[in-house]
Amino acid sequence: MALSEIDLEVAGHRAHAWQGGAGFPILMLHGSGPGAGTIGNWRLVLEPLAARYRILAADLIGFGQSARKKAEPYFDPALWLAEAEGLLQHLPAGPVGIIGHSVSGALALKLAARNPDRIVKVLTTGSMGNRFKPNRFTEECWNFPETKEALRSAVGNLVYDQSVITEEFLDNRIKILHGGDYAPYFRAMFAGDKQRYIDAAAVSDDELKRIKADVLMLHGRDDKPFPCADNTLVLAPKIARADAMVIARCGHSPALEHPQKLIAAAHLLFG
Repeated sequence: MALSEIDLEVAGHRAHAWQGGAGFPILMLHGSGPGAGTIGNWRLVLEPLAARYRILAADLIGFGQSARKKAEPYFDPALWLAEAEGLLQHLPAGPVGIIGHSVSGALALKLAARNPDRIVKVLTTGSMGNRFKPNRFTEECWNFPETKEALRSAVGNLVYDQSVITEEFLDNRIKILHGGDYAPYFRAMFAGDKQRYIDAAAVSDDELKRIKADVLMLHGRDDKPFPCADNTLVLAPKIARADAMVIARCGHSPALEHPQKLIAAAHLLFG
């Protein structure tokens, strides 16, 4: 199932997205970090999901092929939440689902709390949302990698299976990160105290209580920068209809390390 690329005007910015498929409509949002984007996050699951569902997967403003934000702060969950609200208008009317990774896991939960009748299913992977204390892996993940070795170390902290970090991957990612306006933009986005980014993405207890959707939260047992015990296992018990699945031999991104488990979980949740 091939997906087509489109540009949409949402929240006062141009958002680049991939769409395709038919069936239950699902909005997909990726995580943060230098070089993050729809293809980087979801490339192994987009087409399999589009074979069964109506998919709209967008780059967050400032990431991938979407427009850059015009003024700081560039790490802006409020803007990304407004973007997600706008993207919902480009899906068919009626009930929809959301798949959100990392910071977008928190966005998906916030969106479900705001739109309880529209958003009926939520799948998160490696979700943020709790006010946990950043560790050294969180710090490194949110620092701009100035060298290939710094990138190797940062990516190595995100995955369980180190064999996925090939020289070709590193060379391609360095080329992207150090091309055009990318480097100064992301240096500014993640500058300073990392706790403020965690706090900015926090989902309140009141929001969690207002979620009526069926929620399935996947999290790697070996997630170092955004630990399962500090996020998903804190959030899920506060959501009325939330299940949590902890995946062994998995770091921060189940979609890349265990795509078949994510697809199976999506079928279980979305039908």
